[in-house]
Amino acid sequence: MAALSSPQTFEAYKQAAGVAGNIFAFGLFVSPIPTFRRIIRNKSTEQFSGIPYIYALLNCLICAWYGCPFISYDNLLVTTVNSVGAVFQLSYIIIYITHAEKTKKFKMSALLLAVFGLFAAIAIGSLLVTDLELRHLIIGFLSCATLISMFASPLSVMNVVIQTRSVEFMPFYLSLSTFLMSTAFLLYGLFNFDPFIYVPNGIGTVLGIGQLALYFYYNDKSKQGNREPLIESFA
Repeated sequence: MAALSSPQTFEAYKQAAGVAGNIFAFGLFVSPIPTFRRIIRNKSTEQFSGIPYIYALLNCLICAWYGCPFISYDNLLVTTVNSVGAVFQLSYIIIYITHAEKTKKFKMSALLLAVFGLFAAIAIGSLLVTDLELRHLIIGFLSCATLISMFASPLSVMNVVIQTRSVEFMPFYLSLSTFLMSTAFLLYGLFNFDPFIYVPNGIGTVLGIGQLALYFYYNDKSKQGNREPLIESFA
């Protein structure tokens, strides 16, 4: 029993959970590929919104910054997963801007510059804070807030599923990846005693369970079609 609660065991569990979270997150990062294949094929963004990718990029940048050694202790796996996520989101945004009409192109380009400007201000501002604990708290609360809002964003899609009684716009593997990644980083945060990681991912786990429950409930009632799952703005 003592071995199960030893620091070495906790460290092994934490690393395993972090690696699993990185793997499951990859499923999230590649899930929009069908959307962008269609955009490239049709040379048009149609009616689909690029805002989710802008927000996801900002979230990845802030969370990657939180995982850096000079912000928080022993959270390198948080930096790796969010750095990879930032590369994916930036790639999607570039494709979107390339194929968007003039007004959307200008809007998305302005938002992309705003994200980089905001992140630069956050990064530089945090480094100017000499109190390491205060620096950790500031970036921790920012990363926690952005993560919670990211996990809460599918609530609009869940509402559409309930209203239409169809899971067409809530792909199963996207919901499953969200649940698995959130659960893995919930455990990672618990083993690392880091509330800025386990609190938002705990919320993400609950919401992931809700999405999967809705999927299985309405799946049999959904119309069977061949349309590709696309990310739309239901706001």
